[in-house]
Amino acid sequence: MKAILLIHGPNLNLLGKRDAAHYGGATLEDIEALVKSESEQLGYAMKAFQSNHEGALIDFLQKESPNAAGIIINPGALTHYSYALHDAIADAGLPAVEVHLSDINSREDWRKISVIAPACVAQVRGKKEEGYREAVGMLHSHLSKKT
Repeated sequence: MKAILLIHGPNLNLLGKRDAAHYGGATLEDIEALVKSESEQLGYAMKAFQSNHEGALIDFLQKESPNAAGIIINPGALTHYSYALHDAIADAGLPAVEVHLSDINSREDWRKISVIAPACVAQVRGKKEEGYREAVGMLHSHLSKKT
């Protein structure tokens, strides 16, 4: 069974303790359980990883992508400047969905720019943890069209 890689960037380990108005009340463990359940219902395993370090996220992508079906990523603040993470996603050759708990387009100007989005097939923003459920469905739909 191919896996969906669920990747969380900097500060997402603090979900449930961070600003609930922007990020909701779900913890990282809650989101991982949600994505695992949704993924398994569609016939995928799920492998989650979180790091506050850009290089660790890239190392995980490079190691795990050969055995994966797709990627769901919330790059956190790396969204706005990490061309290295963009390149790692593109190099993986897998469909990826970028997820943001808050609506980055209605926040500070610098948050409106995603250098990650061009490497992804879709972006979900502003739907709190439900955005992850939507991302699993989008990824599955994209993968189903390829077969």
